[in-house]
Amino acid sequence: MDDDGSRCLSLEEFNKGLETYGLSIEKEKVKEIFSFVDKDQSGAIDFDEFLEKLRPPMSSVRKQVIKQAFQKLDRTGDGVVTVQDLQGVYNSKHHPKFKKGEWTEEQVFLSFLESFDSPNDKDGKVTLDEFMDYYSGVSASVDSDDYFVTMMQNSWKL
Repeated sequence: MDDDGSRCLSLEEFNKGLETYGLSIEKEKVKEIFSFVDKDQSGAIDFDEFLEKLRPPMSSVRKQVIKQAFQKLDRTGDGVVTVQDLQGVYNSKHHPKFKKGEWTEEQVFLSFLESFDSPNDKDGKVTLDEFMDYYSGVSASVDSDDYFVTMMQNSWKL
């Protein structure tokens, strides 16, 4: 669908793609769908926005276990996970770059946080929404709630 190679879909590319795949939708409805998928309202749909809207909704069981993991990380209880929250929870000593002396403990923590941080707002702070969004992507590839919960419990020692 990305005809111009911009790694984003314009409204025109989105509309043309829908038509190419045999979906005949009124122009106003296409605009409405486009606006819904264009989370940041930039006028273009990037790959992350596209994937996010294709994911199936998570069950309340999955959301609850994700929330438990987040609360374990958020030691200050302020709703944001920062480098300070990770001290004493995440062991940086075994990270290869720390072992080689290439990174400090703080750099290891920031790298860890970056994996959960919003791609459009890399600020070294992770909110519950960002954490949920990350695990929503993981959840999409796990069929069973029981397996997902077990995976989260084992990963986060819940």
